[in-house]
Amino acid sequence: MTHARVAQTNHRPHRSTSRTRLAGAALVAGVSLGFGLSPVSAPTAHAEVIDDVFDQFLAGIAADWGGPFAASAGAFDLSDWFQQSIYLPVHHGLEQWLDTVAGQQVAELLNGFGSHVIGDGTAGTEDDPNGGAAGWLFGDGGAGWDSDQAGVAGGAGGAAGLFGNGGVGGMGGAEATGGAGGAGGWLLGNGGAGGHGGEGGNGGDGGNGIGLFAAGGHGGDAGDGASIWSTPGYARPALGGAGGNPGVLGTHGAVGAFGTLAGGPPTGSGAFTTAGTWLTDADGRVLILHGVNEVNKGAPYTPEANHFDAQHAAYLAANGVNAVRVGVIWAGVEPRPGEIDYDYLASIKATVDLLASHGIVSIIDMHQDLYSDTITGIGDGAPEWAVQTGDAININFGWPWNYPLNGAVNHAWDAFWSNSAAPDGIGLQNHYAGMFQAVAGYFNGNPHVAGYEIMNEPWPGSGYLSTAFGNPFFDTQQLSPFYDQVTAAIRSVDPSTPILFEPNTLFGNLPVPTHVTPPDDPNTIFAYHSYCPWFAVLGSDIGCSAYESFIADQAAAYAQTHDLPAMLTEFGNTTVPGVINGGTGAADQHGFGWLFWDYNNVLVGDMAHPPAGDNIATDAMTALAAPYPQAVAGIPGTWSFTDGNFAFSYSTEMADGSGQFAAGTHTNISVPTSIYPDGYQVVVTGGHVVSAANAPVLVIASDGGAATVTVTVTPNN
Repeated sequence: MTHARVAQTNHRPHRSTSRTRLAGAALVAGVSLGFGLSPVSAPTAHAEVIDDVFDQFLAGIAADWGGPFAASAGAFDLSDWFQQSIYLPVHHGLEQWLDTVAGQQVAELLNGFGSHVIGDGTAGTEDDPNGGAAGWLFGDGGAGWDSDQAGVAGGAGGAAGLFGNGGVGGMGGAEATGGAGGAGGWLLGNGGAGGHGGEGGNGGDGGNGIGLFAAGGHGGDAGDGASIWSTPGYARPALGGAGGNPGVLGTHGAVGAFGTLAGGPPTGSGAFTTAGTWLTDADGRVLILHGVNEVNKGAPYTPEANHFDAQHAAYLAANGVNAVRVGVIWAGVEPRPGEIDYDYLASIKATVDLLASHGIVSIIDMHQDLYSDTITGIGDGAPEWAVQTGDAININFGWPWNYPLNGAVNHAWDAFWSNSAAPDGIGLQNHYAGMFQAVAGYFNGNPHVAGYEIMNEPWPGSGYLSTAFGNPFFDTQQLSPFYDQVTAAIRSVDPSTPILFEPNTLFGNLPVPTHVTPPDDPNTIFAYHSYCPWFAVLGSDIGCSAYESFIADQAAAYAQTHDLPAMLTEFGNTTVPGVINGGTGAADQHGFGWLFWDYNNVLVGDMAHPPAGDNIATDAMTALAAPYPQAVAGIPGTWSFTDGNFAFSYSTEMADGSGQFAAGTHTNISVPTSIYPDGYQVVVTGGHVVSAANAPVLVIASDGGAATVTVTVTPNN
């Protein structure tokens, strides 16, 4: 790969969103994350009245939520205006002046008193690879040295002073990383671009922008060839450098391009893709995923170790489950910096394969809670080597209160979002991206993996209050660039499996609007969570149906605005059918897939014993087992299930707009025996039944010329 090295002056545009009032930020006292107390039922006579009140209350909040979901193409971007209209013209003018005779004379005079006041830093050399610092008043940092030696990294760019750009990082030699870009000026200036990696080398990270409107430098591109992070037998392409952090009103640098291996780009399974707001299979049929979470938060962090086995998979399949969100923990994948535990991934794959043998697909969920269990003894996620708490106070306030109240937890998040260096000198986000690259590379081509969820419930760190009251900085300048970086890492080894991304933790738990930008990829899914906050804190389900509908409506608005599917990947955490039905009903109304939290802690009492009798929350599972369309040869319309009667309609148009499905194409509908123990009757218009009588999956074939198919299922008397 050949790279042209240019100084970075313009930065990638980003979607700008207006700051909106958050009328509902004070809905509850404290932060609720959906892990609540024992349920307390309200008198039925009052529940509907109170639900109506909450409907009106939440409708008022929805008016304030409009901004984040409106098209933003014409929105004014203050940061971009400042860069183009003020900083860059002034910077360019000063640089030109420095090249004049008068400028050089002034520089000699000011610098003659023993201090480098104005002027650019010196370029790095083989003997001194790093670029020199600019004058403390004005100037650009010097460029890092371009290495021509195997295994020798490029030099880092020099830092600017008060006003100026950081230096560009130098190119790495073969199997070596490019140098990091220099930091921008403390008052005004942009970070320097990272240097490109040599053959098999990762790109250097962009320099940080420090001043108010400063932009972070773009990450350097990776070189082609196997990464220096590769493990024998598991070659991975090198990755681009992380973009630099921005100033308070600046923009984050873009991640560098990844390299390719000698065998060319990966092929992927092609089993799942997205078409507009729908998830589709290889035949173009729309898929609706209903299922559960299965996450083992304790070492060794695998479902196998938590006794998830064939009897559990069979039980889920018998109750109409066609998807499981399988938890994967960073500490399990990368126990030491740069070291991937492929035995751990083999255990995860064993669960994926087990589920597949029962017709269930997996969502690979990179799970975390409270960043890491090594801070307070509760939580999960990052390995100990990736935890930086500084001197912050560490008092265990319990779950979920450690999020807003524990200083050490928030310091650890701040270190992660700023991409602080791990013990080996590599940024924490670089490690996370490399770790996820290993996971995606391991599962690439597996037709039973329906998606990768980048991170469970990302927390803003110490800026959570600012985020809660509508400041978009975390979403747009920290979370979104991180998603782009991990997405690039995944795509370096898996070109097509859908990528799920979440809003920050506050979206479905207070609620707080999201300003997150979808990753720059055509196959992405907006994965949101919804936990009724007053049920979680007080145990009351009054108003929860209205709350769940409100959150689902906002997710639908986001999905429509960005033309991508949405999926409810966590809700519930209770066995109360009313709360469960509120979550499933709200998601079903929009045709969203959903995944209940969770199987191994809520639905089953003891995973070491069979899911039967008193060991299973039967009423909750019955609520989750309601009939639904699983794979639709067309575009789903509405469906309903009341008193055993299921009704569904769909058009025969293809979701990608390419035409109409051929006559006879199959649509699958889940009608579990647990719901219809005595069997069922079916009436179809526009199609006909091709499955056996009373089969747990009803299969409908469309008739020739039918534009719409309607299906009604009723129980046998």
